[in-house]
Amino acid sequence: MVAAASGHTVVLVDQSDEILKKSTKGIEESLKRVTKKKFADKPEAGAEFIEKTLKNLSTSTDAVSVVHSTDLVIEAIVENQEIKNELFKRLDKFAPEVPGTFFGLDLDTPGFIVNRLLVPYMMEAVRLFERGDASKEDIDVAMKLGAGYPMGPFELLDYVGLDTSKYIIDGWHSLEPNNPLFAPSPLLNKLVEEKKLGKKTGEGFYKYK
Repeated sequence: MVAAASGHTVVLVDQSDEILKKSTKGIEESLKRVTKKKFADKPEAGAEFIEKTLKNLSTSTDAVSVVHSTDLVIEAIVENQEIKNELFKRLDKFAPEVPGTFFGLDLDTPGFIVNRLLVPYMMEAVRLFERGDASKEDIDVAMKLGAGYPMGPFELLDYVGLDTSKYIIDGWHSLEPNNPLFAPSPLLNKLVEEKKLGKKTGEGFYKYK
């Protein structure tokens, strides 16, 4: 969204048209929120900003078909090293030859700033629940009322996707097996194994209609 709003031509790639429609809708909603602040007194300029940004954005389900004419590829897929490596290998066959320009946008620590703090926090909430110290409902309410968070850790886990959270913690655990913050959770593993991945499947820690 930021790249498109800056005037760059952007192709958003994902696995299905359904996911892409959802993503595009999310971008539109985000742009509307931005324009309300940025163009508070100029609604026409705001509408023009949204229109121009969306014109710069197109979608595709085939990364190979668009990567050959791309100056910059940003990968933001599931946190699974094998799947990432497979994608890199596939794209490398078709991407323009630009030696020495493969780089990470991350910190020199597992996870971005937000994930590095957020994932251990969510995992600690799961461990609290696993030990029977508190119910997941009480933990969520406590963090919303006590810390002012918009969602509790279990609501957030369901929103993010339990599989995504599991991939992240598994990857970090393999890098630092002795770090207790990165210890895997038997309960989280069980739910993922049962395909209870959160909101997207209708059930995770909570059930959804």
